[in-house]
Amino acid sequence: MELQQKFEKLKQILKEAGSGAVAYSGGVDSTFLLKVAYDVLGDDVIAVTARSSTYPEREYNEAKEYIAQFGTKHITIVSEELEIEGFSKNPVNRCYFCKTELFSKVRMEAVKYGLKHVFDGSNFDDIGDYRPGMKAAKEQGVISPLKLAELTKNDIRELSKQLNIPTWNKPSFACLSSRFPYGKEITIEKLSMVDRAEQFLIDMGFKQLRVRHHDEIARIEVEPDERVSFFDLETMDKIGAEFKRIGFKYVTLDILGYRTGSMNEVLSEEEKAL
Repeated sequence: MELQQKFEKLKQILKEAGSGAVAYSGGVDSTFLLKVAYDVLGDDVIAVTARSSTYPEREYNEAKEYIAQFGTKHITIVSEELEIEGFSKNPVNRCYFCKTELFSKVRMEAVKYGLKHVFDGSNFDDIGDYRPGMKAAKEQGVISPLKLAELTKNDIRELSKQLNIPTWNKPSFACLSSRFPYGKEITIEKLSMVDRAEQFLIDMGFKQLRVRHHDEIARIEVEPDERVSFFDLETMDKIGAEFKRIGFKYVTLDILGYRTGSMNEVLSEEEKAL
């Protein structure tokens, strides 16, 4: 479909849904979804943001700034993933437990405000990656309007730009738990290390990035065209020194650069079926 056709389809999906609570992170997809949903449904849509140790303070503060521009009612809840049984052990279907908890709590808010549905920001590209959270969404009866409208990430960025939504060029973000190899225990201390390391790189001017936590080793992923920034002695020394202060023993650059779901590259088809 043409982009405008997809956009019209999205608005029709939301109109037919009638009302709902958006699981809102402040990212590109959920911000776009919330803006369009509010334009279509008005006060029959609310935003629900979950705070936890896997969700950096910078992301929460940005989410509040974006939503203030829309005028949508914003509810903040607590959804601490580390308290979910089995989550901290970091199994391959970790996101299933997280999303089950999140969507059940968002649904409680939807019921409280007399809204019919829960919406999430999954897009059409998500179909092609390992996404155990989509199983949770299906079980919880969550509607994914962007996916139903066949809107890709690039589509969403383009439409967001047209609508003057400030997140149109915001780097993609995933919860900090995605920085750990499956099977490696996730703790608040390790999450804090990743958060501090990523914030340091952001403050240095890097945009799309991940700091993957491999026990004593930090594996840095940046956009392919930003890799050249590391070929500077002062930059390398500065990053190395700070990462050691944070707690890493060794600091490495992934020569392939940032790519979505790099931790899934080691999974077998059997593991993805979980």
